[in-house]
Amino acid sequence: MKTIQINQKLKEDWNRVLNHIANLFYEDSVIQLTHDGADLSIVFEHSIEENNTVHTSAVLEVEGQQYTNNYSIGYTTEGTEKERNIRLKRALSHVMLDVLEQYSGMKQQWGILTGVRPTKLYHNYRKAGMSEEEIFNVLKTDFRISDKKIALMKEIVARQLHIIPDLDEIGKEISIYIGVPFCPTKCAYCTFPAYAIQSNRKAGRVESFIDGLHIEIREMGKWLTERGMKITSIYWGGGTPTSIEADEMDALYKTMFESFPNPGDIREITVEAGRPDTITPEKIEVLKKWGIDRISVNPQSYTEETLKAIGRHHTVQETIDKFWLSRNSGMNNINMDLIIGLPNEGIEEFQNSLDETAKMHPESLTVHTLSFKRASEMTRNKDKYRVADRDTVAQMMEMASDWTAENGYVPYYLYRQKNILGNLENVGYCKPGEESIYNIVIMEEVQTILGIGCGASSKFIHPETGKITQFFNPKDPAAYILTFEDAIKKKIEILNGLYVK
Repeated sequence: MKTIQINQKLKEDWNRVLNHIANLFYEDSVIQLTHDGADLSIVFEHSIEENNTVHTSAVLEVEGQQYTNNYSIGYTTEGTEKERNIRLKRALSHVMLDVLEQYSGMKQQWGILTGVRPTKLYHNYRKAGMSEEEIFNVLKTDFRISDKKIALMKEIVARQLHIIPDLDEIGKEISIYIGVPFCPTKCAYCTFPAYAIQSNRKAGRVESFIDGLHIEIREMGKWLTERGMKITSIYWGGGTPTSIEADEMDALYKTMFESFPNPGDIREITVEAGRPDTITPEKIEVLKKWGIDRISVNPQSYTEETLKAIGRHHTVQETIDKFWLSRNSGMNNINMDLIIGLPNEGIEEFQNSLDETAKMHPESLTVHTLSFKRASEMTRNKDKYRVADRDTVAQMMEMASDWTAENGYVPYYLYRQKNILGNLENVGYCKPGEESIYNIVIMEEVQTILGIGCGASSKFIHPETGKITQFFNPKDPAAYILTFEDAIKKKIEILNGLYVK
């Protein structure tokens, strides 16, 4: 915890942004106006000149030392009040980042960027008509992003446009997320809707949830069919949607194909079978019956002690066995996830995970960096979990980047999270041509994602203005069972406002 005293009362959203900048350097920070108990003191100055030039400066005082930075940037237009506000926030972030980098010796590879979707920023500049050189200069000068991270963004954007040539027009279509909120156990780092299936089955909530999900799929399918909506992709997530029984999966897929319009035109359907302990030959046969061959088999780690520590009740060998069961049974596009920075893991353990992955060569490998999510068990009990330091985490990310390049994988999407170790990122890699369309469209926010099921988040994106409206189904199965019909009505109201003229 660091307490930072500043010299003037700033707007609440400015303070929030500066807090995010401070948290890049410190696990947690507080910004205050008084000197009482302050570890650092920063004097800010800011102004906008008549020629639309923004000036900011910062003087950091700490331990009898001063660190200073001045920053100016000109704009061709005066801008709206909202635009001027954004410009000043960005400029203040710029000088704050600089003085904290001077003092701490840390270099933030992502600069002042604290948002979740860096490549969306790149796409926005691209769609505004800027050249690659102009985009590079803005990201480097205005956002202070490193050359290496800008190159990664550029490579991913090019890959996305290659795999989805109509990415800029895909907002006329819609993708669907279907949430099944059950898992064998809940992982210590997880904040997704994930409820122990056995206790919920005993309480009758699994069957009741599935009954409601059938109804929601049919009702939303009816609206989509009547409006002639085209579906780009469908993603079954959770929880772990393969936690339920094979016959329950079969019935749900039957409802899906009967209810959604033109199922033969859907570009991809993915089922998140992330927990190896939920995969059985019977469930794979159901997937094959419905022509679904995109699944995840997620090890997260190939160290037994780590799996026990994070609450995954399966073994390393079970992950390997279920991968080969899936592969030999006809699953032709398998994703695997690894997490950098899990408790008690360092270079040796992560190298072992990469070595084990090399024996299987899944079509895609998503490399996550551990994030301390506010509601997770790991965050509530941080003292219980020892994680790698910043330099080690950065080295592991470099190992992942090198390994994927050497083994024929390309990066095709990335996203970031708050409280992520080392201020790094999560990167999805794949063999060329095996990219997940759903992962691209949800990360770049280029089309509406209709959420169905427990804990499903709907993100409605206006096909012309790009304005985003969100709606959340209840996370708790008991609440979903009671309210899913109201959720259907509310989502249809929003859809009518977007698509019905």
